[in-house]
Amino acid sequence: MSGGPDEAAFVAALDRVSAARPDLDPLAAGLVAALDLGLPGDSRAFARTFGVEHALVLRALSGLEEAGLVAVTARDGRTQRTRYTTSGSRASVPSPPASSRA
Repeated sequence: MSGGPDEAAFVAALDRVSAARPDLDPLAAGLVAALDLGLPGDSRAFARTFGVEHALVLRALSGLEEAGLVAVTARDGRTQRTRYTTSGSRASVPSPPASSRA
């Protein structure tokens, strides 16, 4: 994850998402955690940053969209790069306790 998001912050967000939504697989939880950290919702950038095949990211996004957790905002027909954001209907992932915030 060099050059990407703060690793400790991402792991903490991933733990929160996984605890709040144990039904999500780790990749889907990672996509939600990245959005919760304010990272841009871009499938290609996520795949590159985290070293995951783009097709797997797209599959996870499809499941998140079907579950109403993310909303796809744009899709490039040629590259399949997908832009997404949190869905307005999704339950918020709990924030960390005030004592653990930096």
